[in-house]
Amino acid sequence: QVRLVESGGGLVQAGGSLRLSCAASGRTFSSYAMGWFRQAPGKEREFVAAISWSGGSTYYADSVKGRFTISRDNAKNTVYLQMNSLKPEDTAVYYCAARHGYSGSYFPYEYDYWGQGTQVTVSS
Repeated sequence: QVRLVESGGGLVQAGGSLRLSCAASGRTFSSYAMGWFRQAPGKEREFVAAISWSGGSTYYADSVKGRFTISRDNAKNTVYLQMNSLKPEDTAVYYCAARHGYSGSYFPYEYDYWGQGTQVTVSS
């Protein structure tokens, strides 16, 4: 069992930045690829970014490429999402997820564990 707890969400103006953190406890964190997803009201959960268990490979949705950066610190059992140049359309609940194996995935159903989510609101 892996427990994931997100933090760092909040209210920010367009153009601003936030850094989300996801702290993991339980089984060996470095055995899991990690992903960030988001869900806006009335919309399906969508892929944002993912990172391999070593941190050597990263994946991004086209909508966030060049603005968001995913990283991880296996010594701290934590994955991060640095979000810059935020836009109102980035407003959503952001979830981190863990997938046993090396590679991240674009598909929510391929992840084994989920956090409870953290709200990000970007005002125009």
